[in-house]
Amino acid sequence: MAKLLIDAYNIARPHGTGVATYARNLARAAAGLGHGVNLLFGTRAGHSKKQPLLNEIALAEGGEGAAANAPRTRLAGQIAAAARGVLSARPAHEIALTGEVILPPNLGLDGARYWNAAELYGLAHGAFRVTGQFTRVTGMPVTLAHWTYPLPVRAKGAANVYTLHDLVPLRLPYTTADRKKTYLALCQRIAREADHILTVSEHSRADIIRILGVEEKRVTNLYQSTDIAALVKGVPQDQIAREVEGLLGVEMRGYYLFFGALEPKKNLARLLEAHLASGSKHPLVIVGAPGWGSERDVKLLEQLAELDRHDRIKWLGYLPRQTLATVIAGARAVVFPSLYEGFGLPVLEAMSLGTPVITSKTSSLPEVAGAAALLVDPMKVRGMARAIHALDGDDRAVAELSRRGLAQAEKFSPAAYRARLADFYDGILGCASPATATHPLRHKVGALQLS
Repeated sequence: MAKLLIDAYNIARPHGTGVATYARNLARAAAGLGHGVNLLFGTRAGHSKKQPLLNEIALAEGGEGAAANAPRTRLAGQIAAAARGVLSARPAHEIALTGEVILPPNLGLDGARYWNAAELYGLAHGAFRVTGQFTRVTGMPVTLAHWTYPLPVRAKGAANVYTLHDLVPLRLPYTTADRKKTYLALCQRIAREADHILTVSEHSRADIIRILGVEEKRVTNLYQSTDIAALVKGVPQDQIAREVEGLLGVEMRGYYLFFGALEPKKNLARLLEAHLASGSKHPLVIVGAPGWGSERDVKLLEQLAELDRHDRIKWLGYLPRQTLATVIAGARAVVFPSLYEGFGLPVLEAMSLGTPVITSKTSSLPEVAGAAALLVDPMKVRGMARAIHALDGDDRAVAELSRRGLAQAEKFSPAAYRARLADFYDGILGCASPATATHPLRHKVGALQLS
């Protein structure tokens, strides 16, 4: 069995994202396969030898500081980051968990070892902007480093695998806040130097091969998984119905649902227009916190709230995952007309809970939805409105899509994902030393077909 390093760059975020869910599921799956999992954080606190309890406290309170994106520092700060992050390797120190400090639920993983390299990720980003070099991290006895996000970091003495979920900042540059020149340089560097690249859909795999010029055999798609159905497993339908009515004041299967961060690529304005145009008497519930570039969507939601006398639009903001699972399970359909997704986790989460889906026929979304969803052109409001209208009074169609969705979701079940991951890691474990110039992992064939 391997000793794996998995970055906690997104795991440390208190509010989940699709990438954070990916990283947590990866860590659980790897541990379930018997591999030793080492989580690497980058909190601002240094390492205390005299008061080790402080290290545990810093981990628990790190929150977004443990995973924050690189600050937009001035040139002097970037140069300092370069000197600290690249010219000398960043040492990682193990954090002994005593149980005296109660960790946030998002940080808990049974059997994992916890490590911290002070300010690793912020310094690494700053250093890369100045030097174009990756920051080396040392001190962990690992054979494979699995970076779940494009990070300018390498683990010394280990094979380094990077997951690129998508290339949205390059394909839809107006929908993200990334520095596009830096992002492209980072992805190109990963494309050249990674021992292998993983991704989450065949669509993203094709983008990576075409745009970054990576050999096909060096990119593997393992898809994603979700365990959200476990949160309501065994809960009777009538109890879910009571909870939904208590939360929303709407009966079960009596509302449409969008959930996810409010950001430009989610296409929320067209969704709102389509719902209103559909004539549906079922309200549209929006669950999601404002993200980058959401100002126009937030203003639109606030204006609709003032004008909407019939309560057709309900915006709830962020919900804890347990509550979100209940709200998904009770919806008539999840409507997710995103402009572009590397995978589209909300589609899978809805199907795994038996909730029908209306989603886009673009990017990876048809790949995930299969024949179990109504597919629409995300740019055409009328087509979206027709899809909502089609489900509005057709309970048989709702039931059929629910049945198909549950079957489609099985292809992405935790067990199926674990089997794909096992095959991939078996290939790595059979390789020679990662220090060799021609690492055999670079020659692994990465195409994947779902049965």
